[in-house]
Amino acid sequence: MSAVNRQQAIAEYEQAYTESNFEVVQASYRKKMLLELLDSVKPKRVLEIGCGWDTIANHWSGFEQLTIVEPGAQFAAKARQDVAALTGASMVEAFVEEAAETLQTHSYDLILLSGLLHEVPDPALLMQSTRSLCGPDTLVHVNVPNAKSMHRLLALEMGLIESVYTQSDLQKSLNQPRIFDLDQLESLVTGIGFKVVDRGSLFMKLFTHAQMMSLVNEGKITAQMLDGLWALTKHFPENGSEIYVNLKRED
Repeated sequence: MSAVNRQQAIAEYEQAYTESNFEVVQASYRKKMLLELLDSVKPKRVLEIGCGWDTIANHWSGFEQLTIVEPGAQFAAKARQDVAALTGASMVEAFVEEAAETLQTHSYDLILLSGLLHEVPDPALLMQSTRSLCGPDTLVHVNVPNAKSMHRLLALEMGLIESVYTQSDLQKSLNQPRIFDLDQLESLVTGIGFKVVDRGSLFMKLFTHAQMMSLVNEGKITAQMLDGLWALTKHFPENGSEIYVNLKRED
């Protein structure tokens, strides 16, 4: 994909992401997981690859050095504004593979790739670029939508989709060309030279984004129910709406 086409795809994604209402709810639980990770690891040097509308800096201030890499012009402008007054924070508007030389001037305790790997044209290239930024103790966190999410399994058993790997309408609008299950995600990252130190899923979603948003708006799904869906993955560890792996470089 040419640089022009990549930037056009990013711009289209920014617009579609903004229009996806339930994504606000989904993102809040994704952020909850990230904050639990940050509170546990307590990294001082953080690299956030792909921040969307809401950089982690808006929610966690325990870093001494935060570098944000974001190719989307609107997302980058928002992040630049968000961190303008923060000591130790910097913003790089670029694709990570294009900014590798600049990024390699720092070392990192934690690298975040949240909601990103399934969207890029070449996920292996992104993970290779990420690995080049890792020291022996760097922890890398990756999360993506889950092909074996409960709502996809339900759709499969209802005969609405032929496979759990079928693109949804939302994924098509967001130009998301693939969807992983946990084994596929682990296979990809271990093939690049990472070892998996933890894996799991988060937030049990029963229906599509549009259906979930409708039920929330009608008051049929309450905040208490949403929190219950968050907790439910302890009973169904591979069937949350999103999956994650925490990685270290395999030497």
